[in-house]
Amino acid sequence: MKLLFEKSVPERRGVALGPSDVPTTININEELLRGRSAALPELSELDVVRHFTELSRRNFGVDTNFYPLGSCTMKYNPKVAERIAAYPGFAHLHPLLPQLRMGGMLTQGALAILYDMDLLLREITGMAGFTMQPMAGAHGELTGMMIMAAYHRDRGNGKSIILAPDSAHGTNPASAAIAGYRVVTVPSDANGVMGIEALKKELCEDVAGVMLTCPNTLGLFNPHIREICDLIHSVDGLAYYDGANLNAIVGKARPGDFGFDIVHINLHKTCATPHGGGGPGAGPVGVGEKLVPFLPVSIVVKRDDGTYALEYDRPKSIGYVAPFYGNFGIVLRAYVYILMLGAEGLARVAENAVLNANYIRCKLKGYYQPAVDTVCKHECVFSTTEAMAKQGIHALDVAKALIDRGFHPPTVYFPTIVKEAMMVEPTETESKETLDAFIAAMIEIAELAERDPEQLKAAPVTTCVSRPNETAAAKNLNIASLSS
Repeated sequence: MKLLFEKSVPERRGVALGPSDVPTTININEELLRGRSAALPELSELDVVRHFTELSRRNFGVDTNFYPLGSCTMKYNPKVAERIAAYPGFAHLHPLLPQLRMGGMLTQGALAILYDMDLLLREITGMAGFTMQPMAGAHGELTGMMIMAAYHRDRGNGKSIILAPDSAHGTNPASAAIAGYRVVTVPSDANGVMGIEALKKELCEDVAGVMLTCPNTLGLFNPHIREICDLIHSVDGLAYYDGANLNAIVGKARPGDFGFDIVHINLHKTCATPHGGGGPGAGPVGVGEKLVPFLPVSIVVKRDDGTYALEYDRPKSIGYVAPFYGNFGIVLRAYVYILMLGAEGLARVAENAVLNANYIRCKLKGYYQPAVDTVCKHECVFSTTEAMAKQGIHALDVAKALIDRGFHPPTVYFPTIVKEAMMVEPTETESKETLDAFIAAMIEIAELAERDPEQLKAAPVTTCVSRPNETAAAKNLNIASLSS
């Protein structure tokens, strides 16, 4: 597809405006003006509309096709939540409006939602208090690690080590490092989970805490999770729960009941709100009773007269982590989602997510190598087989071939502890018909790998770009081509 500049025709205009009869004054510094020499494309309105409409048809999203991106939970977003978030009383609400005095009633509804959401998330996770401010999962991680650091400083602890499994999300060690900790990696055992004996070898008085995803990135629930938390507490450490995979157990089990002290929730994963492209997202952080004083300011409180207000007088707080109320529109969508489903509905989310993942695991394990051949939770991880390897077929080839068949590829090459990893997360929102079509495509690709591997190596052939040199593209970024 040609660039807008390549479609330009001299003297072509989108609209011809007559001279303005309104006096204007330009007070911009002359040095800041680029004059009349800007080389802009000359196009009609129709040219521009068709150009951008064609670009929009190339977008791939969960509203158009199956998107089994493992560990990112790209699931359908209910349109009723979008409709409610667009209500003028929410969408047009300015964060600087007063809470109580003149005009305060305009903000009371939003504050009530933030307050109620705190209570709902406490019940879901078993925590004692939440902040809604973090604007993504990784932002929630950093907030949680800052709370952990503040707790240890308050106790006079000079602890400097955070333990994390080798299957951890990459943001875990990054968040811990930004918070000032040194990360020690604990290897997984033969069952694909962080091993108890390996953990015991790393335990010492300098351990500030552990960061765990449960189920982990292989989709496996660690049966020793309570013992792990107890071991961390035995050295006065804290247990941090990465809630990226909470959708696998939501409504069924609570991290607080396992012994976790800090939890972040990716609302854009568990509660079906938009995410991707760097945002928007929301990563509320919940803490146990002893950590509540360290939560960020401000906290929404309910006064004796029934009104809501923001509380700032919290001497041990880690301070501000986001402007105003975080991504309020995302929190609102998640609030609608939780209220629609209720306790029984949330439990069904976990049930169906686990059912769908195991359906795919069982159907494909004869064609691809399971990372761990056992019952999984919300996602399953495969590798290419030895037969595929002999044909020179890699996980990337399978991923590219899926594009030709109308499916977004699963996550490949993560978790890094699995060679040629393909992480498939179907989510609970997909139908059996969609799953069967995906399974059929994966089987077809596996059979093609034996029959005609060169065809796979050329995929995709149905897209405008086939096999770019991704390494070269990253090193020699062409900004102009990104707008084509």
